[in-house]
Amino acid sequence: MTSVYRIGQIVPSSNITMETEIPALLKLRESIRPERFTFHSARMRMKTVNRDELAAMDAQSDRCALELSDAALDVLGYACLVATMSMGPGYHRVSEERLHGRTVENGHPAPVVTSAGALVEGLKVLGAKKIVVIAPYMKPLTELVVNYIAQEGVEVIDYVALEIPDNLDVARHDCGRLPDIAAKLNYKDADAVVVSACVQMPSLPVVPLVEALTGKPTLSAAVATTYAMLKALGLERVAPAGGALLSGAY
Repeated sequence: MTSVYRIGQIVPSSNITMETEIPALLKLRESIRPERFTFHSARMRMKTVNRDELAAMDAQSDRCALELSDAALDVLGYACLVATMSMGPGYHRVSEERLHGRTVENGHPAPVVTSAGALVEGLKVLGAKKIVVIAPYMKPLTELVVNYIAQEGVEVIDYVALEIPDNLDVARHDCGRLPDIAAKLNYKDADAVVVSACVQMPSLPVVPLVEALTGKPTLSAAVATTYAMLKALGLERVAPAGGALLSGAY
């Protein structure tokens, strides 16, 4: 009998990419592994990517975890990387523990992963000490992300802030531009490339291309979150087109 896993996603109301790229990766995985997945979402209001809206949005995550746990899901993913990182150093651990607590209180305990924590852990899995990063945020928020990653022990040696304030515009960013943007970064001494430090900025189609272009392991927030979900489920962390992290080597 084929095992079916229910994937919960806590997403900003204006996010349209998390519910596209993570299912795409797991559907590709279904072509090579027997497990099957269904996808279920709850939404937090957020339209403009600034600290005030991000903080207000994060306060809604408890409600979303509670609602999703009504469906007895197998894992929950919190989909806004910058919202988590903007709440202070190490906040992904606080968020994951608190939201898991909501599922326990509701009688349907499920592990919770955050895209912020997943990216940090994914870089550590790859053994990356120095990285380059592409982020869609305004420069102050991008610097916050860079500092958060640095406080987790990974040095960001170069980055670009695309400075796109509207979250729908982030989703509209042409991922075909990312290889050229990556090529301009000082990636020679980097151990890995983060081609999208945001689950709203599409990048999945170009992850293998950037990996080939730079010769460096390449990941995104969505790739890292998929890895973290599979790990939480106790499943092999592999998915075609997911780059080095989902190659099966880790």
